[in-house]
Amino acid sequence: MDKNHTTSEKVLITLRQIIRAIDIHSKHLYKCYGLSGPQLIILRELSSIPEISIGHLAQEISLSQATVTDILDRLEAKEFISRKRSSYDRRNVFVRITEKGKVVIGEKSSILNEDFTQKFNKLEDWEQTLILSSIQRIASMMETKKIIKKSREK
Repeated sequence: MDKNHTTSEKVLITLRQIIRAIDIHSKHLYKCYGLSGPQLIILRELSSIPEISIGHLAQEISLSQATVTDILDRLEAKEFISRKRSSYDRRNVFVRITEKGKVVIGEKSSILNEDFTQKFNKLEDWEQTLILSSIQRIASMMETKKIIKKSREK
């Protein structure tokens, strides 16, 4: 990277490279498997729990409720998930993964780039923790939770 960039600019440039790589990988997943990265993230999240409300799911994966609802519409059309209204409060809708969804999530490639996953898993635990804490610190400094909350209010 250019010597004329400050360290903070280099961090932002590197983050853009990461975002670009994730975008390219997401397009690859869709081309190969017919599922987007966010769809796979939702299916993986649902595969680890019996059922969850749409609002709670949106919070867990850091997407807006409207975005999650749109993704769930597509997953439901493919019969990978099912929705059920709460018998106690009809406003609440719960989501669960179907058997067809469990099969597809078991067959699909990693959400992350396989090379990254293999290299990351070979790191010592302390190195993995250091990377995670650094990324979490960057997210905190960028006030991502505040930005996400504001976007949900719009």
